[in-house]
Amino acid sequence: MLEAPTERRADPRALRYIVDHLPPGTTIKRQLLIVNRTDQTRRVDVYPAAATVEGAAFRFGEGRAENELTSWVTLDERSVQLGPRGETRVRATVTVPPAASRGERYGVIWASTTSPPRAGGEISQVHRVGVRMYLDVGPGGEPASDFSIGEVRPARSPAGEPSLTVQVTNTGGRAIDLTGAVALTDGPAGSRAGPFPVGQGVTLAPGASGQVIARFPAALPNGPWKAEVNLESGLVKRGVTAQITFPDPGQVGKQGSVVSRIVSGWTVAAAGAGLLLVVGLAVLVRRSRRSGRPPTSQPRERVPAGR
Repeated sequence: MLEAPTERRADPRALRYIVDHLPPGTTIKRQLLIVNRTDQTRRVDVYPAAATVEGAAFRFGEGRAENELTSWVTLDERSVQLGPRGETRVRATVTVPPAASRGERYGVIWASTTSPPRAGGEISQVHRVGVRMYLDVGPGGEPASDFSIGEVRPARSPAGEPSLTVQVTNTGGRAIDLTGAVALTDGPAGSRAGPFPVGQGVTLAPGASGQVIARFPAALPNGPWKAEVNLESGLVKRGVTAQITFPDPGQVGKQGSVVSRIVSGWTVAAAGAGLLLVVGLAVLVRRSRRSGRPPTSQPRERVPAGR
């Protein structure tokens, strides 16, 4: 089980990553649960490292690369020894300096373990899994998150696999991680297909644009179809319905004609875990908050949140 502040209890990103908006001079704490799923004793190093959002992706720095955010992070344990199937908790503290400038910072807290070289080999393998950090700093309220859906264009690969590319622009003040699905309706003889998930891994910085792609079975007829595109990032959900026709193999089709746009809420099943499991290590986040300022009201209610 995870915990989240009341205002983020329904935000799936806040249950997978450290996502917050903090005034300068604020301190927050996060509890990480590190689990060894293997049958061997493991030494696990725990450390913060730099990350950036560029090229429509969340990019991790090499090794233990540092940035401004990593200098704000302290850990009560930097290395832990876990027996087979063992687990432990590590507390991370993020202290935002009073003079910190406005803006969003990115980083990751890694749990890393090294496998010895195989017999006769000289190369060790490093395996790590981490929790992303999206920390926005500034006085007042949190910048709004939002995005818009633009061009919808069908295509077929030379092997005949159909796909749909959807242009997205981050129109808000926070980075977004895009997930979602595409359903096809009103096809030949009234046929339907899907929904099909869009490819994951697309992260857009404020003001940036990128593409998400949904892929379909090669046997799918050209159409015409109505493509219902539903995308989300956290609590922000947007959708469009466009009339499309897939082209012949190896070609890009005409831009879809948008029939309607959807801005109301919708839900889809999570397409994958927010945290990767690598060589049996799992890192989960437990959230708690301690303000660096004297309290002026009763503490905010905190509620348990599902995984």
